[in-house]
Amino acid sequence: MESDVSEISTATAGNRKKWTLAAYRNMARKRLARKAEINLKSLAVKSWDIAPGGISHSPPAIFLPGQMERVTGWEAKRFYPYEHPARTMEGLGDVVQGPTRGYLVKDVWLIDGALYKDNASLWLSLKPGMFPRILVENEIERGAVYCTQNGNTWFGTWLMEDCPTYSLACDEGVPVTTAPSARFPLFTQALAYEDWFGMKPVRLNGAFFHELVLFDDLSNNRSRHLRFRTMGEKLLSHVSYESHPGVFILRGGDGDLRFLRNEIELAEHLRKSRGFRIIDPLKTDVPTIVATCAGAQTVVGVEGSQLVHGVNVLQPGGSLLALQPPNRFVSYFKYLTDRDHQNFGFVVGAPEGDGFKIDIQELERTLDLFPS
Repeated sequence: MESDVSEISTATAGNRKKWTLAAYRNMARKRLARKAEINLKSLAVKSWDIAPGGISHSPPAIFLPGQMERVTGWEAKRFYPYEHPARTMEGLGDVVQGPTRGYLVKDVWLIDGALYKDNASLWLSLKPGMFPRILVENEIERGAVYCTQNGNTWFGTWLMEDCPTYSLACDEGVPVTTAPSARFPLFTQALAYEDWFGMKPVRLNGAFFHELVLFDDLSNNRSRHLRFRTMGEKLLSHVSYESHPGVFILRGGDGDLRFLRNEIELAEHLRKSRGFRIIDPLKTDVPTIVATCAGAQTVVGVEGSQLVHGVNVLQPGGSLLALQPPNRFVSYFKYLTDRDHQNFGFVVGAPEGDGFKIDIQELERTLDLFPS
């Protein structure tokens, strides 16, 4: 089934009032109910496997002795599959990946970043305030929501998780995501990436869905691998490129603070010693970012969302080296490199002032451990 924007209609005055009042009642009932959280997917009239699960392999990460002993803080629970980062870096061996699933729910309201039906809800963005704007202006026969709360919060998650689900949404109905607002503005580079991916989502703040399809699309199975690689090939089709040693992607002070105090020094060192390119995505447009990262054998940078610019176009057999702050060790990217048959390594920095510092020799020695 291909999406058809003609399935969206502006509600008549009578229906707008009826659905807005119904939406208000559903939201109020949900908020007043003193019950455990009810997931909207549990009210599905139908659920099915879109793509099968399978087995993937998780090898040990590449790192020097003594790195783990430097870690003072772990980020584990926020990222699927919620395996402790230390265990992930040791290598998980064969990993069972679940299927990709769809859920069909009828008569659902979208209100200010959240979906409601009866006493169930699903937040697509951070939870709304106490008095959200309630106005149901759109009627959709069959929609498919591909966005997630994490994807609406973090750029990297949007690009690595929500965007691959878009193609599933197109097969099931009108592909819907939340509308930008003052609280949840659109990511600066989102429209440019959507253009090159060929994405044409419908952005809504309030709507009534006669039928709505939701997804479980977190498993790193073959379907998700192929959809992500297809996105990368679409980006590469827009640029001319040749293989080159690598790219250092600067993080700077954007997002959650992970201040690498000698970031520029490291980047310049790799440029001179190994022929790396340097890119600052905060100061660069998407065409230049893709052209710079395309063909890189290795992507290096502080662990964070900006690395996805390089991971998007990193080929099988390529390598990712994450520079980890000691107080916030994250293993998320390793799940992706395991899935996409790439190498993952890391260096843990030493705390210094309000940030951390990476030893240049440790950086070089770790890069030497990667397959040539």
